[in-house]
Amino acid sequence: MNVKKHRHFIQRIIDEDNATGKFDNRVHTRFPPEPNGHLHIGHAKAICLDFGIAHEYDGKCNLRFDDTNPIAEEEEFVDAIKEDVHWLGFEWDNLCFASDYFLQMYDLAVQLIKQGDAFICDLTADEIRKTRGTLTEHGKESSYRERTIEENLDLFKRMRSGEFPNGSRTLRAKIDMAHPNLNMRDPVIYRILHATHHNTGDNWCVYPMYDWAHGLEDSIEGVTHSLCSIEFEDHRLLYDWYLDKLGVYHPQQIEFARLNLSYTIMSKRKLKQLVDGGHVSDWDDPRMPTLSGMRRRGFTPQSIRDFMDEVGIAKRENVMEIEKLEAILRDDLNKRAQRRMAVLNPLKVIINNYPENESEELEAINNPEDDSAGSRKVPFGRELYIESDDFMEDPPKKFFRMAPGREVRLRYAYFITCNKVIKDDQGNIIELHCTYDPETKGGSAPDGRKVKATIHWVFAKDALDTEVRLYDRLFSVPDPAAVDNFLDVFNPNSLTVISHCKIEPSLLEAEIGEQIQFERLGYFCKDTDSTTETPVFNRTVPLRNTRAKLEKQQHGQKN
Repeated sequence: MNVKKHRHFIQRIIDEDNATGKFDNRVHTRFPPEPNGHLHIGHAKAICLDFGIAHEYDGKCNLRFDDTNPIAEEEEFVDAIKEDVHWLGFEWDNLCFASDYFLQMYDLAVQLIKQGDAFICDLTADEIRKTRGTLTEHGKESSYRERTIEENLDLFKRMRSGEFPNGSRTLRAKIDMAHPNLNMRDPVIYRILHATHHNTGDNWCVYPMYDWAHGLEDSIEGVTHSLCSIEFEDHRLLYDWYLDKLGVYHPQQIEFARLNLSYTIMSKRKLKQLVDGGHVSDWDDPRMPTLSGMRRRGFTPQSIRDFMDEVGIAKRENVMEIEKLEAILRDDLNKRAQRRMAVLNPLKVIINNYPENESEELEAINNPEDDSAGSRKVPFGRELYIESDDFMEDPPKKFFRMAPGREVRLRYAYFITCNKVIKDDQGNIIELHCTYDPETKGGSAPDGRKVKATIHWVFAKDALDTEVRLYDRLFSVPDPAAVDNFLDVFNPNSLTVISHCKIEPSLLEAEIGEQIQFERLGYFCKDTDSTTETPVFNRTVPLRNTRAKLEKQQHGQKN
């Protein structure tokens, strides 16, 4: 294995472990999501790290579902998470469920009771919370803390058999109610929960808490390096205490900074609120930062992996600008996306001197960045559609596109000149009458004259109607999580639907999810809502970051 320069701190820890023979030079990681929602872009950082580290050291990585809360977890989310991991380009060595270890966890809890290190507590959740203390005040020991081992064993057995109602009793570790780390103040290990589990059905009515399950899962699976986001740093002491008290195999927990992204919520709970509240269509809404939503919008797995390389691995948290992710996405799409022509806001053009009832096929390049992509034929004739924004009747000085009396180039086609503007009774422009120069086929003039603009178009006779969906930021402020109610900054203009757009006929053959560049407009992807009659395209990202430039200009004006 070649040791690279500028290795991050987790790589350096593992290098040192291997140098000393710790874990017998094994490297075994795990990615442990809870199946209570779809994964989001923040989880992609953990996926890339967990699977990437395993691959780098010729080790193993488990996909493990931490399914210890039957109320929130569903098989639908298990399937979605599997799909997301595969889509990002990773394959797990073992597929595991915390629920597969429920009996082992229960037996180890019994062992803890027998050792005198756990007790059954009758305090309610609120009472436990009130007696926990604060960072400056010690907690108060439960009045049930000194129950005998025999009584604790009997009550725990009866808890499992379903004798007691929800919330009436818990199993708690007996540690130290004066400990400076609040997680060590007699934490709850098991709670009573009469609920059907997606994997174990009704076999259990006591369920382990995450802190108890986490370390035991790692231990049972032989994980060497348990990589966690930074919020679990304060829980590491408890992770270690449980494993040490039980005398079982002890992995090493290492924490790293989470991904924070501007204009983005990184909370499954809050994302669920968006879904349940009807603010978005579902978890895979293309505005959502979920991997399923990003996939539907047209993001590529390579762009997300490249972004995670750019983010890096560190202990200190910072906020990444979403514009950086979009820039990396553009670079990737520029290399791979086929080019096609589409008109979002069509304006009809009639070329009066082009023969009626005739048409021709012109050669169009599929991707100038990829010679192997070849070319295609696009139909051309007397009547076309161009973008309404590409014409102005009374243009300002720096507007170089079509205007009365001005010559422009049609992409892959000819020079044309606007001679007449047709309006309706309300004064709206509905049609342009133009002439073309047949000597300029292919976009250049034999006499060497130049034009200042090239515009795209589609042939009216063969153009297909389509629906196009344009997406903006889901939130109107860079840090929606900092707002008291994040729904207050939900952007009501985050989705714009445009009907009756015109596209070239070859786009009907595009596959669902295929990324395509609409020339001069941006990168788009065919949506799952498409039908045979009406394809639907999502805009993945514009060609340029004009929004950031505008915001920078506005910021400069304020200063």
